Order: sequence, then C-alpha cells, then structure tokens
Amino acid sequence: MTAIPPTFRAYTARKTDDGFERGTVDFHEAELPPGEVEIRVGWSSVNFKDGLATRVDGKVARISPLIPGIDLAGEVIASADPSIGVGSTVLAHGYELGVSRHGGYSTFQRVPSEWVVPLAPGLSARDAMAIGTAGFTAAMSVVALEERGLGPASGPVLVTGASGGVGGTAVAILADRGYEVWAATGKPEEAGRLLALGAAGIMGRDEVTAEGRPLESERWAGAVDAVGAATLPYVLRTLRVGAAVAASGNASGVKLDTTVFPFILRGVALLGMDSVNLAIGRRRALWDRLATDLRPRDLGVHCTEVTLETLDPALDAILAGAARGRWIVRIGE
Repeated sequence: MTAIPPTFRAYTARKTDDGFERGTVDFHEAELPPGEVEIRVGWSSVNFKDGLATRVDGKVARISPLIPGIDLAGEVIASADPSIGVGSTVLAHGYELGVSRHGGYSTFQRVPSEWVVPLAPGLSARDAMAIGTAGFTAAMSVVALEERGLGPASGPVLVTGASGGVGGTAVAILADRGYEVWAATGKPEEAGRLLALGAAGIMGRDEVTAEGRPLESERWAGAVDAVGAATLPYVLRTLRVGAAVAASGNASGVKLDTTVFPFILRGVALLGMDSVNLAIGRRRALWDRLATDLRPRDLGVHCTEVTLETLDPALDAILAGAARGRWIVRIGE
C-alpha cells in the first residue's frame, strides 16, 4: 500500500512531436518508480541543471515526461526503512533525482532510502532548500580545501560566480570561518549583497576572464570556482604554490584552456566537486555540519520564493545567468 494519493500536482517537462512542453499537471502515483521512502514534499529549489532539464536542447532529462528538481525536502509519510521514521523531516538530492528519475517539483515523491538524509535539529525543510544542492556544493568545496590544509591564516581565498547559489554560499561560509574571501562577479550591482555576506573585496568579470601569461603573480591561497571555462584558467595561474581550487561550475562552458605550468611548477591542485554521486554516509555527515559549524549566515534572506505555477521565469533566468542568490520552490501548502 502507498500513502501517496492516486493523483497529485507536479511540474513536468515532456518531449512532444512539435518540440517540448512544460508546466504543472495532474500526475499519477502509479507512474512513480519504486522506493522505500514516500515524502510529502514541502520545498525544492532552482538549479542550473533544472533549467537545462526543461529545455529541448538541455541534454539533461533522461526520461520523458520528467518531473525536474534535483533536490527536495519534506515530511516522510511512509517508510520501509526503520531508520527513517514516518513524520520525520528529510531531504534528498543528487544521484538520479530530476534527471533519470522524477524529482522535487512534485507534491509527493518516492525515493530509495539510501538517498535520504534526515535533517538535523534546527534545520527546517525550507532551510534545507535555502541551502539546497548549491549550498551543499559550496560546503563540500570548503571542506575539500580545508582537508588539503587551507586555513584562515593561509591567505586570501577567491570565489568566482559569487552572485549565484554556489558562489554566494561559499562566500558566506568562508567569511564566517574567518577567511579573507574575495568575490568575483559579473554583476556590479551585487557588490553590496556580497559584502554583506562577508566578502572582503569584489573583483569584476573582466579581471578574472582576461587572457594572461601561463603563470602570473601568486595571489590566492585557495579558490572556489563556480563558473568553469571562463574563470578557471585565471584561477589556476594565480594560485600560490601548493594551493588548490575546488571546481564545480560549467555555466560558462566545459572546455578548459590552460597549461600544465600551474600543476608542475607550483604544484597546484584542481579538485572536482561531484555532489551528485557523493556516498550517502559522507552526504549525511556534511548536512549535519550544514546545521552547525558550516551553516551559512542569513540563511534564507537571499532567497526568492516561487511556486510550481511560477517556476518558468526562474528556470529561464538561471540559464540566462540572472541568478541573484537562490530561488526556492514552495511545493506544499
């Protein structure tokens, strides 16, 4: 028996003979795949991958129709896993969610128990999605840099794409941990918000995307790159000896134009952040830290709420590079 009603509201993306259509529909419970945990979804969020999943040329959706939404949070209404109790507040993100398996833009969802993260006390479903996949990736990046030896006394840290979800959260986490963090953004009007998040200074897009020598003056003790092809070459050639960059972005493209010099002459490291496939044990441990020592300041303040019925503009805007903080999706009543 299922606790999910026979039909419920969901936002779907569907291939058609004429192209593609998207929007809110009545979805049938019988079309959901099997799973041990059933969730009444309260919140989701808008990520770059979600925007791609709702475009005919996005190359993300693996099934049609697809309920997008690579993350979700809500209340467990049925569970075959004794470690995940009915009535508990949980989240799920990554793995196949919103890509080859129906995702968070749905009033109900069914997922495998090994994808589920019980929320730590003090972190609500809305809080979890204000952090979301983007904030989780930011925290994962900071932890990866610190595990390589980065500390506040090491020197300044650069964050690219700072006006977006990953970048903005990385700025806040780093600042709260005592780092001198510099925020790079192509949106000058965002400077005030980034300084309020804790940035020590602002760099413009022109500076971090300009062509330069294979190696330039050592400046950064570490970096979080949330952009990709346009900014990563600059980051690599300006890192200090032995420093590292945690890279998770491809919004500016996937081709990396650099040289081997930063790696063989300065020993820098390029750390890839794969938040999709991170093992569930490490995932749960990191979310526990996001409720405590990694919790971003002003959680939820820099979020814009949308609903299933008002998703379209946010999905289009994130692909257009118009992100200002986070969009969170109110799914429940």
